[in-house]
Amino acid sequence: MTTTQAPSGTPGTTDTTDAGSSPYRFVRVERDGATITITLARPEKRNALSMEVMTELRDAIREAGRTDALAVVLAAEGKVFSAGHNFGDMAGADLATTRALFVLCTEMMDAIQQIPQPVVAKVHALATAAGCQLIASCDLAIAARSAGFALPGGKGGLFCTTPLVAVSRNISRKRALELALTGDPIDAETAADWGLINAAVPDDELDSAVDDLVARVTRGSAYGRSMGKQAFYAQIGLDQRQAYDIAIESMAAGALTADAQEGFAAFLEKRHPEFTSKP
Repeated sequence: MTTTQAPSGTPGTTDTTDAGSSPYRFVRVERDGATITITLARPEKRNALSMEVMTELRDAIREAGRTDALAVVLAAEGKVFSAGHNFGDMAGADLATTRALFVLCTEMMDAIQQIPQPVVAKVHALATAAGCQLIASCDLAIAARSAGFALPGGKGGLFCTTPLVAVSRNISRKRALELALTGDPIDAETAADWGLINAAVPDDELDSAVDDLVARVTRGSAYGRSMGKQAFYAQIGLDQRQAYDIAIESMAAGALTADAQEGFAAFLEKRHPEFTSKP
């Protein structure tokens, strides 16, 4: 048996189907209560992001976004979280092929930020190049202290240009270029200090730390949270005036939602709110 997410799973249950019915070969999708976990499951290939793996991961993320789940966890199995792109896809390829590969990769990364639920990376091991990009694209990330992060292209033949887009939106320019130009890995505690991840925790506490973070980011209105996530990504790259224009409209519309009105009423009536929305 393997665990796969049905399109309309029920909160509080774990959906399981026969392995043959899963649409995926290289990722595993599980639901436990209101949380969907998507796991890279090709450890014999160091979870390299081949065209097939990226297609499956993109589709799994989008499918999770269409459910009533409240959070998505991105994990991996094996000794490496992800070694990044599969060089076999690019060896001897033409420009159209390599361009299509990086377009697909970008679609996969964008899907993480486009779905309404918060996406939390659970990083147990080394993540390099596009694997590091994958973590940087997640809304939140917790790593085991034994994990590592690298953009190794600087000391190889292909510079990590697309991974640098996501990484440089999490850490400072100098730190990002240090990673990319040297190609040297950093440990999890350094990654947390630089802002690439939220926290580095003892290896045996990784599961509980992720569970705790998921519990804390799924309190309150699901719809309000999804509005906030989308507004955040819409404004983060803009100048302050444009950013405020987006934030004003988002909050003004958000104040009229049923959950916001319930929150106001509960506060004024000194009771606990009862939110009913879905993401």
